Amino acid sequence: MTHRNEWLDAALGALESGPPAPASVPAAPAAAGAWHPMVPIRALAPSSRERIAAHLLALESGDRYLRFGYAASDEQVRRYVEQLDFARDDIYGIYNRRLDLVAMAHLAYAPLPGHPHSAEFGVSVSPAARGRGYGARLFDRAIMHARNAGVGMVYIHALSENTAMLRIARNAGARVQCDGSESEAFLALPPPSLDSRMAELIEQQYAEVDYQLKRQSRQWEMFLAGVRDMGESVRKALSMQGG
Repeated sequence: MTHRNEWLDAALGALESGPPAPASVPAAPAAAGAWHPMVPIRALAPSSRERIAAHLLALESGDRYLRFGYAASDEQVRRYVEQLDFARDDIYGIYNRRLDLVAMAHLAYAPLPGHPHSAEFGVSVSPAARGRGYGARLFDRAIMHARNAGVGMVYIHALSENTAMLRIARNAGARVQCDGSESEAFLALPPPSLDSRMAELIEQQYAEVDYQLKRQSRQWEMFLAGVRDMGESVRKALSMQGG
């Protein structure tokens, strides 16, 4: 991309020289850690691959284009899911009460030239779950973890028409550089603190409790459905015998 090297050099220089000045890449602002209605965001494991695939395959072609930067086919989506490295990267998800994955984020630890402690962020939200701020909440969650993991910079590579993603980055304090059809955003992170570590621990526990409650509720619903089906089968059998 045009001007990418100059922009990146300025960003990395700001990190190496300490807290960035207002004219350079901004650190995550205090507002980024401000209170928001808590959304249960769970770290995903390899056992979630099928749910991740179902979520991404359900996206329409236009949404896939914005998420991946190209019109990903079903085969390409499945290949992406199969190649997710859960040991290296962090993947987060939001579940509805039926345990369908309605939003997910991928924090990929991909070093930038000259700066090894960096990560790239990507997110997708199901159409039915939009308008609830899930993309921004996933970004906040990923930023919190990246900061606590010692990451100095999170960056986003997105199409310029992906206004939702770029708005999330700008609202978090990232400096966005647009160049034609493509854009890049860089957000320098401050060092971790006791508050940031405690906040992440609380969110992890909250998400785990929420997931277990939803799982138990789903199991109970399935049990009741099985009982109803069994009762219906018994009634039909008795009716046939009586006839």
